[in-house]
Amino acid sequence: MEKRIHGSAWTPQELMLGFLQDVGDLGRVVMAAEGRWKHGDDVPGDLARELAECLWWVLVLADRLGVDIAEAFTATMDGLDARLTERLAQPDATAGG
Repeated sequence: MEKRIHGSAWTPQELMLGFLQDVGDLGRVVMAAEGRWKHGDDVPGDLARELAECLWWVLVLADRLGVDIAEAFTATMDGLDARLTERLAQPDATAGG
């Protein structure tokens, strides 16, 4: 669409700015879901839509920047799991033992 309208696709920096705008929108809907922000009548629907839009931005940025997001996600979660498992196996210093 941007190529057709403006003659070129958005740069990664422009994509990131669009993503940040939607993250702000998501933040307001999350606040609305918690009763902390006045919002429209369909908070659950808006929440689902904003989450999906933010995911879309992440997928587009990954593609444009040459990141295999499925591989990166799996590797990151595996690493977190290993670190958390190791940490949980250690004695709890705050419990006196």
